[in-house]
Amino acid sequence: MVLNSIEKLLEKYDNGETTIKEEQQIKVYFAQEDVAPHLESYRVMFQYFNNTKQELYTKDVPLKPRKNYIYQWISVAAVAILMLGIMIPNILGGEQQKSYAELSAEQQDAIDQTKEVFDMIGTQFYKGQQNAGALSLASSNFEKGAEQVKYMGEFSETSNKFFKSKKAKNK
Repeated sequence: MVLNSIEKLLEKYDNGETTIKEEQQIKVYFAQEDVAPHLESYRVMFQYFNNTKQELYTKDVPLKPRKNYIYQWISVAAVAILMLGIMIPNILGGEQQKSYAELSAEQQDAIDQTKEVFDMIGTQFYKGQQNAGALSLASSNFEKGAEQVKYMGEFSETSNKFFKSKKAKNK
């Protein structure tokens, strides 16, 4: 009768349907010496559960993790440098920028000449960029030609082997 009820409880245990009291009954049964031979595998399992419940972790667990504050100080230093870079010119009262109309005639001529030079450089860069496109086209055509020369070299090797073997047979 007891064996029959234990088998039913084990079936419920395997399905995950047992209550805490039923699991305690199973543990009590497998804690004793007399266990049915066909249930020995369950006995080992419940003994393992009982033994692991009694194990203790003996290493010390640190309560406060060690923090590295270097990254925080780097960000503080970066903000301070940025603030100084913005504030120092305002505090020292640096030279105020003038509009184009406020400049002297000589300064306006210098600005106009600089603009002309930059425009000229820009047009030359644009022409150079267009010529670079032509160079890339020439480069791709050169690569195609190199491949064809390679095939000619292979053809030449094959034909030389063929003619050498014919000459050797004729001698």
